[in-house]
Amino acid sequence: MNPPLTEENAVKQSPAAIRVVIVEDDRATREGLRLLIDGTPGYHCVATFRSVEETLHTIAQHVPDVLLLDIHLPGMLGSDGVRLLKEKCPAIEILMLTIYAEQDLVFESICNGAGGYLLKKTPPAKLLEAISEAFHGGSPMSPEIARKVVTLFQKTGPPEKLDEELTPQEVRLLKLLSQGYSYQGTADRLHISVNTVRDYIRSIYDKLHVHSKSEAVSKALRSRLIF
Repeated sequence: MNPPLTEENAVKQSPAAIRVVIVEDDRATREGLRLLIDGTPGYHCVATFRSVEETLHTIAQHVPDVLLLDIHLPGMLGSDGVRLLKEKCPAIEILMLTIYAEQDLVFESICNGAGGYLLKKTPPAKLLEAISEAFHGGSPMSPEIARKVVTLFQKTGPPEKLDEELTPQEVRLLKLLSQGYSYQGTADRLHISVNTVRDYIRSIYDKLHVHSKSEAVSKALRSRLIF
């Protein structure tokens, strides 16, 4: 359940504080994270949730800077919810939290738009550093997770060669789509119309010889166009 942290307590927080939302089904873990964040100057927990579904329902009322998302949740997995949460609030940075460094879920979460990936055993001070790093545009990862990512890219081999190069704008657009942005969200970020986004998408599909967004993103990752 959400603690009463919104209007009254927000007034007590510094306007410069990093706003954090926690999505974690284990009550003790959720409360421990909340106390850590609210008890540290420069950080403020604006809300906590127990599931992706609950978060999607009311996240617009508590738009955070950084969202801590447990990967194993009842109902929709956190790795599946990343894309929907990014579509709902494109500007948020999402840090995945997990007990185990599952390679498939690491890759899926990153492809869906997660900005970082931490093991739950991460010490409190390191967790706070990771939240700050994500807020400032970084991609924090626990060492074990980083090793999984390196191994994954090593297994994919050298970059796949493309028959035709994408333009810088097409690469920017494809990267936004890979991060979970909708067509409208992509248009807003690039300051172009939705129709122009669709024109770019058709051009990208033709150049990459694909027929869907997932195929385009997958090929762009293999060719190292996007990361």
